[in-house]
Amino acid sequence: LDLVQEVGGRRTLATSPIPWVELLWSWRAPSATGFVLPRPHGKSFAHRSELKQAKRIVVKLGSAVVTRGDECGLALGRLASIVEQVAMLQNQGREMMIVTSGAVAFGKQRLRHEILLSQSVRQALHSGQNQLKDMSVPVLEARACAAAGQSGLMALYEAMFTQYSICTAQILVTNLDFHDEQKRRNLNSTLHELLRMNIVPIINTNDAVVPPPVPNSDLQGVNVISIKDNDSLAARLAVEMKADLLIALSDVQGLYDSPPGTDDAKLIDIFYPGDQQSITYGTKSRVGIGGMEAKVKAALWALQGGTSVIIANGTDPKVTGHVITDIVDGKKIGTFFSEVKPAGPTVEQQTEMARHAGRALASLLPEERGEIICCLAELLTEKKDEILSANRKDMELATATGRLSQPLISRLSLSTAKLNSLAIGLRQLAASSRNSVGRVLRRTKVANNLELEQITVPIGVLLVIFESRPDCLPQVSALAIASGNALLLKGGKEASNTNKILHQLTQEALSIHGVADAIQLVSTREEVEDLCRLDKLIDLIIPRGSSQLVRDIQRAAKGIPVLGHSEGVCHVYVDVDASVDKAIDVDSKCDYPAACNAMETLLIHRDLLRTPMFDQIIDLLRAEQVGNSWIQTEIQIGDDFCKAV
Repeated sequence: LDLVQEVGGRRTLATSPIPWVELLWSWRAPSATGFVLPRPHGKSFAHRSELKQAKRIVVKLGSAVVTRGDECGLALGRLASIVEQVAMLQNQGREMMIVTSGAVAFGKQRLRHEILLSQSVRQALHSGQNQLKDMSVPVLEARACAAAGQSGLMALYEAMFTQYSICTAQILVTNLDFHDEQKRRNLNSTLHELLRMNIVPIINTNDAVVPPPVPNSDLQGVNVISIKDNDSLAARLAVEMKADLLIALSDVQGLYDSPPGTDDAKLIDIFYPGDQQSITYGTKSRVGIGGMEAKVKAALWALQGGTSVIIANGTDPKVTGHVITDIVDGKKIGTFFSEVKPAGPTVEQQTEMARHAGRALASLLPEERGEIICCLAELLTEKKDEILSANRKDMELATATGRLSQPLISRLSLSTAKLNSLAIGLRQLAASSRNSVGRVLRRTKVANNLELEQITVPIGVLLVIFESRPDCLPQVSALAIASGNALLLKGGKEASNTNKILHQLTQEALSIHGVADAIQLVSTREEVEDLCRLDKLIDLIIPRGSSQLVRDIQRAAKGIPVLGHSEGVCHVYVDVDASVDKAIDVDSKCDYPAACNAMETLLIHRDLLRTPMFDQIIDLLRAEQVGNSWIQTEIQIGDDFCKAV
């Protein structure tokens, strides 16, 4: 295609792209779920789960992330992994920008090599021998290193992104480029044009000419920011370009309430404006110039400007290969800066509360734990109208959305009969579990006056994840109370209203002995994978649901034991000498077919073929519409089955 035009008798490149070329420049590859559409800017995301909607993303790579441990050269493997993730998000239709360090480290490597080479040549010429004496490398000035390293750093980025068919462009800025209105507009226009052409801008401070940072020239409101390091540059750039998300990668997991490495340091999952007074900052990283305090100030400034921020670890080899994509997927990584403070406690706080109250629960007398369970049973019958009302809301919503299959809707449904059956079961448990804790299982005499005993004790904090069965909540709660364990419950969102009222009743029963916090219901937006990472807080995970759920939990659990179960293939065998009255009882299939222990295979002795008993069983199953609806079973008789049917 001819892209030239006649101007004054000379042929020059066309200054405005023709329509189909502009269409190609503006094209984005669709993601697995379609195109990522831009959202109105001005308000940051309130929750991690909303980060999937981020269209324009700034990734800031700190010096500790980009450079090697010897501070001389780049961490090529780590950088390649980051480039791969950025390219993946770019090809999903997002607009990616990188604010990078590393020019000084790359230039230092090159200049040291040149100096050593130059010294070795001079020494060899002077001595006439190839033996080299100890050579000292002079202290290299940072600006000279930056000048020598910028071209190599950019060439490296360009070579890496080329592997994914993505073009890059380098932009070097200083503080003046943001404070001069004309330069600021030019920078803004250039970046927008690059993003429009599907090019990834690589931005860095022009360290070859930038003056030293001025002390106390910190952030001064939403319209003024001093560009004294790449943290402040990334924040200013994110707000200037109306970015949805700023990911700041450093060499720590995120923001801690005290310097990392100290005994009582805790990682902060979500940081809110106004929480600065509760933070004690440590020292700066080995190569950076900003430090965590500068990162927090820059993050809060960007948050005030409408950009969500996450500070995370970009050097951990266990997560580096997917840290950026995991953040965009909404997983709990690093520290998320949010302006919306949740009404209730975080899941970490809930777990701490459950652990503390669980110790008090374990110390109660067996009779007192039995009283709590009996009280819960009474509440299930007394408050049945409130429970059924909440359950109707869940049923109506599930039916309206059409997302649940008929068996799951059946499991979701509660009735007066179910509640009465639950209450009876809880009372039975209260009576039979008095020796659950403190029972001596084995006693061995080791020596005179020395005996070794094996005694039942609580496990600690249990995480039980269940699907659409709200009646599972009081059952599991009663088992936890009887065994003296703290409990963290994560139910399906399809039963949220029912689970809420059942949990309230459970805590009401626990409160008669002052241990209401021992059982917590996780109602926040935490993903199951995030809960499975709380290995320092949770002692055992029990998934209650499909075999797929169990497998997913076992894969996601990191350092926490998982008590899973196998496939629930339930067989009933009818022998040739079986009682007729018992054999034709089909309750095991038709009383509650949605239950996991409902019969799935009826196995009949071959000698019963073509007998009255066989005909009665078939007629009863047909009368219950087994095989004609979602209630299905399998009858196995052997080779002659097909002929009989």
